[in-house]
Amino acid sequence: MNDAQMNDAQMTVFSPDPVAYPAPGTRRPRGRRGGRRRSRGTVLQGTRGGAAVALIALLFSVAGCDSDRGSSTAGPEEAKPARTPIVVQLNWYPEAEHGGLYAAAAAGLYEAAGMDVEIRPGGRAAPVASELVMERCQFAFANADDVVLYRQQGADVVAVLAAMQDSPRCLLVRRDAGVTDFDGLAGMTLQRQAGRPFLAFLRHRGVLEEVREVPYNGSVAQLVASPKVAIQAYSFAEPLLAAQQGVEVERLMVSELGWNPYSSVLVTSGKLVREQPARVRAFVQATRQGWQQYLQAPAAANELILAANQHGMTAEALAFGAEEIPTLALPESLPSERVGEMSLERWQTLVSQMAELGLVDPEKVAADACFTTEFL
Repeated sequence: MNDAQMNDAQMTVFSPDPVAYPAPGTRRPRGRRGGRRRSRGTVLQGTRGGAAVALIALLFSVAGCDSDRGSSTAGPEEAKPARTPIVVQLNWYPEAEHGGLYAAAAAGLYEAAGMDVEIRPGGRAAPVASELVMERCQFAFANADDVVLYRQQGADVVAVLAAMQDSPRCLLVRRDAGVTDFDGLAGMTLQRQAGRPFLAFLRHRGVLEEVREVPYNGSVAQLVASPKVAIQAYSFAEPLLAAQQGVEVERLMVSELGWNPYSSVLVTSGKLVREQPARVRAFVQATRQGWQQYLQAPAAANELILAANQHGMTAEALAFGAEEIPTLALPESLPSERVGEMSLERWQTLVSQMAELGLVDPEKVAADACFTTEFL
């Protein structure tokens, strides 16, 4: 999910559908981002999946009826237990930031755990929260600040794994512009997508006071054309696009100013956490193993991603992303066993920051309700 393709270009504002779901304020117990093809029969790429899920459900129903009749003619294949269907909604088109998911599929980890996983690509304004609340998917991808906003808007969305400890969010400037920090942005034009929380943070810090803000069109073209233009970016995406056009860039990482929400967060519904914890645990464990594999050997997963993404993705872009992501997922040389970890302190900091910016009501959004680590 990168800004060059309008990743998170439009934040979905969740409007609760007319269905009942658990109140987000409920506290949990403590303790605890080519052609279509299937990947080992576990991933249905590039489809909305409705027909596939319906067919799977029908097959499960028929199998169940035969079992109930006690048929003595059932063969070895019919006797095998049916795999649990799982639908995962991406927040953007498949990219390196979803690498752990595809690595798990490529390695057969979901199948081995008894799951039949369908990955639904997202797009602009992907309906992550509503898909979870309406139970049209069991898991999805988001960023930590998205989770806080979803809960503010009334959706019982819970983070269960955070692939990237450090946010890839940055502002990109040409190296020949001579800008080496945020203070140097004065007098420049910033292409950005309005409404993103990180912009409110930058304004609050005063670094955009003398910066002209204009809409971002998802391209590095204006940056390439003028040293007076900066663009919002992800550190593992747009720098390559600029380099391909012969422009060297500097990345001003927003995390260095203190805005550092978890990224590529695996989320689910609070209802699923409470009612089917074993299902959640199996999927989280397989996905975590997938991330550990992707950070070491991304080739097989990137092959699946390239086949699933029909929106300009290239093998070079995936390779670049796979090289950059490990430093975000495992900063300060953390061991791979710690992939996906989250802390209450980090979530409390994020909620407090968003409350200070006027984006959420701290009385409505509790940090410890935004996530759980019980499945890690």
